[in-house]
Amino acid sequence: MVDAAPIAKGAEADIYLSCFLGRDALIKVRSPKRYRVPELDSEIRSSRARNEVRLMREARKAGVRTPAVYDIDLNEFSITMEYVKGVKVKDELERNPSSAAEICGMIGRTVADLHNFGMCHGDLTTSNMILTEDRRICLIDLSMGKTNTELESIGVDMHLLKRAFVSAHPDLPEAFSELMRCYVERKNEPEKLFRKIEEIEGRGRYT
Repeated sequence: MVDAAPIAKGAEADIYLSCFLGRDALIKVRSPKRYRVPELDSEIRSSRARNEVRLMREARKAGVRTPAVYDIDLNEFSITMEYVKGVKVKDELERNPSSAAEICGMIGRTVADLHNFGMCHGDLTTSNMILTEDRRICLIDLSMGKTNTELESIGVDMHLLKRAFVSAHPDLPEAFSELMRCYVERKNEPEKLFRKIEEIEGRGRYT
């Protein structure tokens, strides 16, 4: 177990600042859930750690920036990964709304690249995106993502992105429009996807 105080605590994992072969690194340790049977808890934590590593590596094949994986320890349910220098997109949009259109355009293209590769993130929020020092979007926390996805999963990904963005940044509707414009320009067969999103939104209105 990591012998240090976490720099961030989440519902699923704690994040620790570390070093790996002379490089700054982060260690993500999945927290145990006492309400689960211990054997089941271990299996879930192990499965999600493996899935996150696989997703990060697959996303990089698609040209999508994610932290490089340095090590995975399934006994400790931990992932050691690159410390990506930058700022959370959520914080940057709140602090510097004049750059929102540019940043949202980058988000749209990044998400389109991910979806074109047959992947979905599973939790697309601006808190799970880093604006790097070289002005790229880096996606983090892919533990809920999937590969070989069908249109339904990608539609849900976009539906949740819209809901999360509108909730976190209600004063930036034009920036979200730019996100969608750049997404559509990059996305393969966007018409099919938008029909699916309309279907998903329709379900929400009647449940």
